[in-house]
Amino acid sequence: MLYLVLICLILLIVIGPSYWVKHTMEKYSEPADRYSFTGAQLARNLLNEANLQHVGVEETKLGDHYDPSAKMVRLASDKFNGRSLTAIAVAAHEVGHAIQDRDNYPPLALRTTLVQWAAPAEKLGAGILMLAPVIMTVLRSPAAGLLFVVGGMLTLGSAALVHALTLPMEMNASFARALPILERGRYLIEGDMPHARRLLNAAAWTYVAASLMTLLNIARWVAILRR
Repeated sequence: MLYLVLICLILLIVIGPSYWVKHTMEKYSEPADRYSFTGAQLARNLLNEANLQHVGVEETKLGDHYDPSAKMVRLASDKFNGRSLTAIAVAAHEVGHAIQDRDNYPPLALRTTLVQWAAPAEKLGAGILMLAPVIMTVLRSPAAGLLFVVGGMLTLGSAALVHALTLPMEMNASFARALPILERGRYLIEGDMPHARRLLNAAAWTYVAASLMTLLNIARWVAILRR
């Protein structure tokens, strides 16, 4: 019974944040025409106000993000063309990252480096785990196979940790950058501010939720290798 409770608790900790982020984003995606301007239009206006005319705004299929190297705010189609509160809040959050870049905010540069490292690290970890049974069979050495398993899990786990470490920087983009400019510019419809706070919080937790889901990938590999 205790074992079952622990499993449920772990699943709640791992899956809960991802579900909450998705639920929050979807909840405020309706009504879809709540605002008279789109997320892209708001982003462009906020960037101009911040003297960031050189930073572009474009549609992407890779998820909402700010690219410091290309100086580009990229928004998914539903945010780029959307007029919902979700589209507005997420656009402001990504502009918050552009403002961090303008201000030479050190954690942003660190995040950029870490995230660039995390993606290939996750692929490397999965590759190492796939090779573990082969190495064990070829070398006829359980110890060698176990070493590969441990190495793969540590690689996947470190990638998850990298995403989790970005949370303070994400919170800064939401609440020290995006929220003040939304308040000063009175961009939000009266009564939407508390909901925008929830959305900005969810936007900040996106990477953490993704990192926690990576832990499920580790658990999946453990289950496969135990067979």
